[in-house]
Amino acid sequence: MPKFSFERQPKYRVLSEDQISTIHEKALHILEHTGVKFDSDEALKILKDHGAVVDFDRQIAQIPARLVLDSIDKTPESLQLYDREGNPSVCLDGNSAHFAPGSAPIHFMESDGTTVRPALARDLKNISRVNDALANIQLQSTAVNLSDVPKVIGDSYRLYLLLKNSPKPIVSGAFSVHGITDMRDMLAAVAGGEEELREKPRVLFDICPSPPLKWTHISCQNIIDCARFGLPIETISVPMPGAASPATLAGSVLLHTVETLSGIVLAQCVCPGTPMVYGGAPMYFDMRHSTTSLNAMESELISAAYAQIGKFYGMPIHTYAALSDSKLVDAQAGLETGMSGLLALQAGINVISGTGVLEFCNTFSIEKLVMDNEICGMALRVAQGIDCSEETLAVDLISDLGPGGDYLSTEHTFHWFKKEPYMPAAIIDRRSRNSWEEAGSPSTFALAREKAENILTGHQPVALDAERDRTLDRTVKRIMKDLQVTELPLGPS
Repeated sequence: MPKFSFERQPKYRVLSEDQISTIHEKALHILEHTGVKFDSDEALKILKDHGAVVDFDRQIAQIPARLVLDSIDKTPESLQLYDREGNPSVCLDGNSAHFAPGSAPIHFMESDGTTVRPALARDLKNISRVNDALANIQLQSTAVNLSDVPKVIGDSYRLYLLLKNSPKPIVSGAFSVHGITDMRDMLAAVAGGEEELREKPRVLFDICPSPPLKWTHISCQNIIDCARFGLPIETISVPMPGAASPATLAGSVLLHTVETLSGIVLAQCVCPGTPMVYGGAPMYFDMRHSTTSLNAMESELISAAYAQIGKFYGMPIHTYAALSDSKLVDAQAGLETGMSGLLALQAGINVISGTGVLEFCNTFSIEKLVMDNEICGMALRVAQGIDCSEETLAVDLISDLGPGGDYLSTEHTFHWFKKEPYMPAAIIDRRSRNSWEEAGSPSTFALAREKAENILTGHQPVALDAERDRTLDRTVKRIMKDLQVTELPLGPS
């Protein structure tokens, strides 16, 4: 993807080329004259050594435009992610879209569709096993925070469960200074070594600034460690109009640009060429209820706008979408998930995180995840568009059959009737009313619950081979010893 070019702009555009250029210029001005706070002496020293003007007392780095532009130039234009076995899996390039479960909910919804409780280790195991069987959600994620696991080891243990239960590439992150190092060691154990992991990255690491214009000590260390280890970084700026960013959408997009570029600069100063994804999680602050919506249309507009800016910089893009604020898996959940997911896809966003998530990113539902897989499949079909080749236009067929022709019995129909459409699973009910009633009149939620249960009882994800499984367990046991953790719910034994 070319740098500083409008060549790869998506189909859905909310900014003109002039507006993109203006936001870019204003961001450079703020970075150089206002600066960004980095709560890390090491990060500040790195930036100073590369030409930033640093006030160590205030922890502010003013970053000159030349350093920003050079850092953008050094950031790779695409990113190939590999599965656990080292096979090419997801390529983040152009306007291709890839869906992932949402991350960080603290609650889990039971299969009755109403009961919500703190998330447990067994829930994440089941989420990963179900998601392993869902073809339209190409990535795993450390989807829930675990109430039955000590926080000090929570980062690495969530990754441990995913590596045990699915080969899909992963979106993860750390809430501790030591988290990235521990997870790198686990991934190296599975990949066959640190160099093998550097050559074939399996995980995207989300790292968030703290709006406005601040990077915490933990986030700074996470960026530094990821860059040194060659691990891909997904920056997650969180503009919140009226609360943590200007109340205007344009001002929030500008703040997002400044924060994201400042993280990119730090990473590229540590290690030029560090793979990065230009990401975010815009939230609209609803002042009526003091709640933060990740899928309000204003949030989606901000995502679409920064996607255009990220493409101008020639980088892969991420956002949160395909999720809902609803407290139930209901009509609101379907409406918000479908609209936000499709808009994000049309905006050319490469990683769309959010499937399975409810209640302002606080609750995870496996049944919603199963239903969302169908929404993702429909959205991906939209992205394919319409093939207008000679064969699909079918000029000769139309001419041969003429008025009143029977298309149902033709070879052309036999060839294309499965190939052309997206065929949803049975949870998207297209039966007649009579057939549906004869089957017991099941709700969509009931059908999704049945499918999830069938996956959990019948689907066996590809397992780690015995040698790598033992190596991973030994690595986690060493981390447990270092962190003085004596026992974990699902091992290692």
